[in-house]
Amino acid sequence: MTDDVEAMGPISFLIVEFPGSKITGHGLPIFVDLVDQRLIRILDLLFVTRDADGSVRAVELQDLDLDGRLDVAIFEGASSGLLDEGDLADAASAIEPGSSAAIVLFENRWARSFTQALRRGGAEVVAAGYVPLDAVAASLDAAEAADV
Repeated sequence: MTDDVEAMGPISFLIVEFPGSKITGHGLPIFVDLVDQRLIRILDLLFVTRDADGSVRAVELQDLDLDGRLDVAIFEGASSGLLDEGDLADAASAIEPGSSAAIVLFENRWARSFTQALRRGGAEVVAAGYVPLDAVAASLDAAEAADV
């Protein structure tokens, strides 16, 4: 592992779907704040759209909500080159036709010192993941129903 990579925190990705390609900008200020607080570092940000025929294509950064301002100008040029055609295919399977999505690849800087300490001790983070909130809610509902 190179020194630069070893010094990084865990890397995560999100695919955020915008049904009907309606992007309101809600959440963008909080996303920017996470970057400003240095809790995360954006490695790649790619916007995609899935056409009615199911094909997915990359979309240039633009005025997504048509308010006259470039909505994500702060992230323009955020491209490590790590996202590829396979990631577009993953997005295609995750979003509905007629929708758009943002694919975000980011470093969890908040966990950097923790993972570095683990590495110094000979350990390595070998898996990580996210549990969708609807899956958590379903599990909690099932557990509550079993208690009744």
